[in-house]
Amino acid sequence: MTDHLNPIPSPASAWIQSFGHLVPAGGTVLDVACGQGRHMHWFAQRGHPCLGLDRSAEALAALPASAQRLCADIENGAWPLPGARFDAVVVTNYLWRALLPTLVASVAPGGVLLYETFADGNARFGKPSRPDFLLQPGELLQACGGELRVVAYEDGFLDDPARCVQRIAAVRPLDGSDTLAPALQPAPA
Repeated sequence: MTDHLNPIPSPASAWIQSFGHLVPAGGTVLDVACGQGRHMHWFAQRGHPCLGLDRSAEALAALPASAQRLCADIENGAWPLPGARFDAVVVTNYLWRALLPTLVASVAPGGVLLYETFADGNARFGKPSRPDFLLQPGELLQACGGELRVVAYEDGFLDDPARCVQRIAAVRPLDGSDTLAPALQPAPA
């Protein structure tokens, strides 16, 4: 259902949909640089409380009514959520390298980082084309720095539309060990 004030944005990315099941049931979702909230709409429909973070108040106005909103310029100011942890941290089509350690630290025990953005090589397909906005090979793996367990990782070319991306789904163990989140544990025999 849409209205003229809050139209439903484009569908959630296939990557987010594929790994969204890793978010614990009813778990909190932080969508960083959320824009009009296509991923927040998707998570909210699945019963997750969501917080959208973006520097555009106009974009935040399009978020689901149930979503919390936080307008902040995270590139030119302090991280507005120091010490806060979420069951999912979602980032798509956005890169601010200085923020990568903070994003990893914001994943709660048993939670997941779902990240997808443009990668080296994308310049031949259009924007973004500046190296500042393109992940280098293995950069998301390095960002997880052994703190998160990688469930899935891709780095390469995607078609329709043509682009180079890097994406990761990585979970924080429940107790700092290698104990996996319940969504990743094998089903009982």
